[in-house]
Amino acid sequence: MMTDPIADMLARVRNASRANHKRVDMPVSKMKAEIARILKESAFIHDYKILDDGRHGVLRLYLKYHEGAPVIRQLERVSKPGRRKYAGVSELPRVRSGLGVAIVSTSKGMMSDREARTNNVGGEIVAAIW
Repeated sequence: MMTDPIADMLARVRNASRANHKRVDMPVSKMKAEIARILKESAFIHDYKILDDGRHGVLRLYLKYHEGAPVIRQLERVSKPGRRKYAGVSELPRVRSGLGVAIVSTSKGMMSDREARTNNVGGEIVAAIW
């Protein structure tokens, strides 16, 4: 049994991008699909699809590269199962001075740090990507 499926997702994406794979597959969940949506909106991946495999489903991410180098340089799990990290709207981190994205789980759903500031909400900082 997996204790942290979000960390598993980030590790799969990190490993696939470093190995220059075009896509990466993983078990699907609502939270992972929302993270994929935020990655696509922030232009870190080309696209994502939710495929039906007859059981639980598969989330497929199509990775993005620029001049042979992966667009995603680093993925980092901020809030972990043993140590949750929460921040108010004024305390939300700016990842790499705004070049990266912090994914925040708020009461209004999953969103990037920019969206959270615009909507004036804080929440759990799930991950940081740059």
